[in-house]
Amino acid sequence: MADMFSIGEFSKVTGLTIKSLRFYHEQGVLTPSRVEAGSGYRYYSESQIDTARVIAQLRGLDFSVADVREILSNHSDDADIVERLKSQRAVIKERMKKDRDIDGLLDQIIVHETEATKTMSQTNYAVEEKNVDPCLIASIRMKGAYSECGKGFAKIGRRLGRFINGKPMLLHHDSEYKEADADFEACMPVKKGESNDEITVKELPGGRALSLMHLGPYEEIGRSYEKIMKHAKAQSLNYDVPTREIYHKGPGMIFKGNPKKYVTEIVFLISDDVS
Repeated sequence: MADMFSIGEFSKVTGLTIKSLRFYHEQGVLTPSRVEAGSGYRYYSESQIDTARVIAQLRGLDFSVADVREILSNHSDDADIVERLKSQRAVIKERMKKDRDIDGLLDQIIVHETEATKTMSQTNYAVEEKNVDPCLIASIRMKGAYSECGKGFAKIGRRLGRFINGKPMLLHHDSEYKEADADFEACMPVKKGESNDEITVKELPGGRALSLMHLGPYEEIGRSYEKIMKHAKAQSLNYDVPTREIYHKGPGMIFKGNPKKYVTEIVFLISDDVS
């Protein structure tokens, strides 16, 4: 076996102890090219030297045996270990790039959450109980994403623009948040008007209500819903659906404006049902 190295010789060549070589054999990390029947003597081929040296270096860098096994698992020939490591390095670099991207996104989330919390703590807006007067509205019932309400407002404006006498509002018929199939009405208060196949002119009932002004982007309005719902629970108050959002200050038809300065009023009509 002139082309083979005994385990002792292989140990000397590779810098791995005999104990380590036996352990890596048992763990399926580095299997000898030949094991003699009966004596159990292990012999290694020249082509395994590079693999063994790489194992020694990886272990010296505190890679676990499982990590080493995974790194070595996909190379088909002992001689191609360097190419396997190049491939593994490319995978690690891509993973590092993704980690850097995630790190950047986490920074954005931290800044956003810090600013949103600061805004909520600085605002003087508080939940108040008040009486809401009934009013005449022109509305379009819609199904979809909340952001599509602008189409409804535009249609009402084109048909009844000269009769509009108040801020746009949204009636939420769902008791939960929905992403794509929300049930809502885009509404505008009007002095008068008539219904057609698309727009309904009707009276929106009034009554006792909870009201809270939300300052900031629409994406952060959940914080204000939390605040008004906590108040309702604390006061043992039930409220009716649909709930309302009244847009006192928001994006214009042409300029979006600064979302941090948007002002939206959340209105919960208090229910007489005590069940």
